[in-house]
Amino acid sequence: MNVLHLISLPLDLGPLRRWAAMRGCGADEGIALHHLLSETFGKGVTQPFRLMAAPGAARATLYAYARASEADLKQTALECAMPDALAICDLDGLAVKEMPKAWRQGRRLAFDLRVRPTKRLLKPAGAFGKGAEIDAYLAEALRRHPEGRPTENPVERESVYRNWLAERLGAAATLDEARLVRFERRPVQRGKTSREGPDVIWHGELTIQDGDAFVARLESGVGRHAAFGYGMLLLRPAR
Repeated sequence: MNVLHLISLPLDLGPLRRWAAMRGCGADEGIALHHLLSETFGKGVTQPFRLMAAPGAARATLYAYARASEADLKQTALECAMPDALAICDLDGLAVKEMPKAWRQGRRLAFDLRVRPTKRLLKPAGAFGKGAEIDAYLAEALRRHPEGRPTENPVERESVYRNWLAERLGAAATLDEARLVRFERRPVQRGKTSREGPDVIWHGELTIQDGDAFVARLESGVGRHAAFGYGMLLLRPAR
């Protein structure tokens, strides 16, 4: 199997917004990028991904993990991508590096991570039916206080999200520290429905426990919606 690669791809935001509007993607940037990447490089080839843009900037950089090589990505794009997609993606600026094939147990790394911390209900809770996807904080509040909002010892949002993150890392790594640097509620469009949910950015540090599981976590992403701009572990040197 091909090794895992980290790619960076410059994008022009003006053409991206026009392309998204013509495709009926609305204000959901994640679904616009999902369709753009799928049509340019193939479905699921470049995910999870993360778009990084400075406020007011005309260009941004998209980072993603991919098994495909730089040559394969460019060949697929040149053979299959539509001209308006290539007006968005700067293929000449595409940069690709191989990720390590093996990770040492005990290796400590810093990370930057955007996630959508949600849970699917295994049974009805409050106004939500079995199988509903809801905010992990709300799910925990309903579990602890099914009778309603408590007057004492309320559920603490950041703590719930930190536990959610530690669970999603699983056997791959232990969560040493995590600082919630942004919390918003944003709507996402899935099919014909739009639903609001948490949008969280973490900065923190982790320690690798299982190298193979860690590679799998990088490739699959953390949590749900990895195909729409969430769940990509961007790694940094630890302190």
